[in-house]
Amino acid sequence: MSTDKVETFLQEIREYRGELFPIVARLRDMALASAPSITEEVKYGGLLFSSGQSFCGVFPYKAHVTLEFSQGASLTDLHGFLSGDGKYRRHIKLEALQDIETRRVAEYIAQARAAADS
Repeated sequence: MSTDKVETFLQEIREYRGELFPIVARLRDMALASAPSITEEVKYGGLLFSSGQSFCGVFPYKAHVTLEFSQGASLTDLHGFLSGDGKYRRHIKLEALQDIETRRVAEYIAQARAAADS
């Protein structure tokens, strides 16, 4: 993990996509808080989080942020918020800070992190 790269990435989001920064920052905090040994890196235009293996990533776009799950196809989607139909990945699209709560993101992060640890 390069702290400088992460800080540069966050600063760029703050400067150029300020309206999305609160979403990115909150998702980052949640991923890092999901277990004591979570690592992060800037990759593929976003932040990837790992717990032994990659379990999720935060990717800002022009008007939304996606929370991507590396093994999302294997997650239990009790609330119906996961999108995508690839072999492995799934994501949740977030357009406003309150989407984090209404789309129950904390549950999905916890499930993805637990799956990465097993």
